Amino acid sequence: MNYDHLDPDKKDILIVDDMADNLRVLSSILTREGYNVRKALNWQMALTATQTVLPDLILLDIMMPEVDGYEICQTLKAWELTADIPVIFISALDDVFDKVKAFKVGGVDYITKPFEFQEVLVRVQNQLALRSARLEILKLNIELEHRVKQRTEELEKALQKLQQEINSRQKLQSQLLDIALHDSLTGLPNRVLFIRRLENALNRAKQESSYQFAVLFLDCDRFKVVNDSLGHPVGDELLIAIARRLQACLIPIDTLARLGGDEFGILLENITDINIAIQVAERILQQLSLAFKLSRYEVFMNASIGISWGNKNYERPEYLLRDADTAMYRAKAQGRAKYHVFNPAMHQEAIQLLELENDLRRAVERQEFLVYYQPIVSLTTGRISGFEALVRWQHPIRGLVSPTEFIPVAEETGLINVINTWVLQSACHQLSIWQHHLVTPEPLTISVNLSARLFLQPNLVEQIDRIIYENKINPAYLELEITESVIMENTNAIKIILQQLKQRKIKLIMDDFGTGYSSLSYLHSFPLNALKIDKSFVKRMQENKENMGLVPAMIGIANSMGMSAIAEGVETQEQLAQLRSLNCNFAQGYLFSQPIEQQLALKLLTSAPQW
Repeated sequence: MNYDHLDPDKKDILIVDDMADNLRVLSSILTREGYNVRKALNWQMALTATQTVLPDLILLDIMMPEVDGYEICQTLKAWELTADIPVIFISALDDVFDKVKAFKVGGVDYITKPFEFQEVLVRVQNQLALRSARLEILKLNIELEHRVKQRTEELEKALQKLQQEINSRQKLQSQLLDIALHDSLTGLPNRVLFIRRLENALNRAKQESSYQFAVLFLDCDRFKVVNDSLGHPVGDELLIAIARRLQACLIPIDTLARLGGDEFGILLENITDINIAIQVAERILQQLSLAFKLSRYEVFMNASIGISWGNKNYERPEYLLRDADTAMYRAKAQGRAKYHVFNPAMHQEAIQLLELENDLRRAVERQEFLVYYQPIVSLTTGRISGFEALVRWQHPIRGLVSPTEFIPVAEETGLINVINTWVLQSACHQLSIWQHHLVTPEPLTISVNLSARLFLQPNLVEQIDRIIYENKINPAYLELEITESVIMENTNAIKIILQQLKQRKIKLIMDDFGTGYSSLSYLHSFPLNALKIDKSFVKRMQENKENMGLVPAMIGIANSMGMSAIAEGVETQEQLAQLRSLNCNFAQGYLFSQPIEQQLALKLLTSAPQW
């Protein structure tokens, strides 16, 4: 090997590891810090390198083929020229016996993989400083043999200076480790330190049958709204305030950590049963419900909490945190400011949900979806006026999967946009076929539900224009259904999109009217053509007078605003008669037909039924 390129003024470090990636990473870090770095992939290369140029420090892996790190270290320590070279072991082995063996064969330090870069640098600097100190002391001792009396004072000063440097480096190492294990904003332990403490608790539970603990996973509800509306400085101030309030709900032996973003982890130690963890969760929710008075704003905030009971059967601390996270999502699904205790069935449900998501992604690629059509009947003529297009998933193993099962997953993953666009394209294509090949008393309409996420796409209107153009349909016969949540999300932006669709003569329908939070002012503000009365109101219409009054009121609202009223879920002749008497314009439901494939829809159309 040629070492002519080595700088004699720089400290020389030899890295011995059979993994090229490890050599590359460590070499890059140490070279940037100004060290000469040499690399060896095995024991022969290591011995050759030390015999050629003595290094100042050796970083040595343990698990290597043929000769492991322990034997290499013993060989080096047995050779007089290399006996004093400090050896730092770097290994994935974390057992105390491995560490003890490393020190027995002559190692001066032990770093566990995976490691923090700053930790490696500090430990390397310390050992080089110690080696420099030892060499300096050796030099002074030789001189002292000749001038002991004259140099005693100088030696004491040098030793004092060296000790100060060592102390300074040790203090710096401690500070760097503290920074690496704590959140810079709140000062709380971070995820790394929290996992370590979870691991300690888990190990203790395995050794002491009386020791019990619980993990809480806390996610702040609607924190993103504060960040986006008031700015990140306010969000940071709020996180600090939340951390203080959480800490006040705990006792000194408990651990509160910021896991990232607006997520916090809590380790409750030495508790007797799960009820104590529940009481802590309830106390936290009560405290977080109080207003946060920040420097410029008063903010209201709460959280969803998942609770996982510490169990010695857990193999890894990460699994405890995972289960608490799963329970937190169950709490969030139940509404804001809730807690939920994990049970093993939830883990199986989470796995099934993940499998469903994977199947759904494959379904998009393989085009496993079908469009079913449910007729919409004019209550004036009693004839079919159009169809609502409804998506179905033909799973290759499970058969037809209910939309109530896969639509929420599609919404959460963003796949709903692809599915929604495909349904719109398919429905418009089918409408084009019907309009060109069938003679009906009135032109048929097609109604398609649009997801709230679809409105976040900047080119939504252009996509709809393209679909209309490609299928050569009159946009006046296309009806787009939106839910109340769509117009509540981003009022001004949605209003612009709806106005553009209205200008194209596309009909706009509010779906499931009455189930959300929309007000009359919202109805006035948006260019809607019709209101769809949710089937739950139609079903209860005959139950009592109080329920009976809701449907007429909704029909009256629609008519007073120049809109049509469409009743969903009509299943009986009595419901149909009542809706007609209330001047409802359209209806759909199993009384007329369930959602059916396009061939059956065509057959239904050609039979020209009348109700």
